[in-house]
Amino acid sequence: MERRKTEIDWTLPPFSRGIRGLLERVAGPGVTNGELALQILLPLLAAALAYFHTANGPSYSTARLILAAVLGFDIAGGVITNSTSSAKRWYHRAGQGFWHHSGFIALHLIHLALVWYFFDLELWWLPLQSVFLLIAASIVLLVPLHVQRPISLTLYAIALVATVNQSSVPGLEWFLPLFYLKLLVAHLPVEEPYRPVSRKQTEPGAGPEMPG
Repeated sequence: MERRKTEIDWTLPPFSRGIRGLLERVAGPGVTNGELALQILLPLLAAALAYFHTANGPSYSTARLILAAVLGFDIAGGVITNSTSSAKRWYHRAGQGFWHHSGFIALHLIHLALVWYFFDLELWWLPLQSVFLLIAASIVLLVPLHVQRPISLTLYAIALVATVNQSSVPGLEWFLPLFYLKLLVAHLPVEEPYRPVSRKQTEPGAGPEMPG
C-alpha cells in the first residue's frame, strides 16, 4: 500500500469559523480531522483512566479524583496536540521566541502546585520540579536547532529516571512522566510541519498549488 504523499508547509491558513475556529486556537489553524479526533477522544479516555486509577489507590477525596481526571485530560491532550504538525506550525510560527515559549512553560507551574497542594507532598517537591522544568526548558530553547531534539530527549530521560526513583506521586505515578513528555518533547522542539497533499496535486500533470 502506497503511503499518502506529504509536504512541508509552514504557511498558516486562516482560522475556520465557529466552534472549529475556537479549537484551532489551540490545535493550530488547518488542523486535520484526524488530528482533531486524536486530540479529543484519547484525552477523554485518559481522563477516565486517571480517575479510576487514582480511585483504586489509597483513600482520596473527591477533589483529588477530579483533579486527576482533569490532569489526565490536559496532559494527554497536550502530548498529542503539541506533537501534531498543525500545532508545530502554529506554536513555532514566526515571531514566537524564547519568552513566548517560556511563558507557556511557566503556566504549567500551576499544574505542579495543584498536585503538590492536593496530594500533600513534601515541601521540597514543588521547588525541585519547578526549577528543573524551567532550567530544562531554557536549555532546549537556547541550544542550536540541529541538536534540540536529542537534548530535549536527554533531559526527558533524566526527568524520567528521577521520577521513577523518588519523585512519583502515589496514585498519580503517571503525572510527571507525561507532564515532562508534553513540555520537553512534544511542545518545545521545532519540527517540520508535514501536511497531506491533496490527490489533485499528485495527479499526473498537476503542478504544485501556489499560495494566493
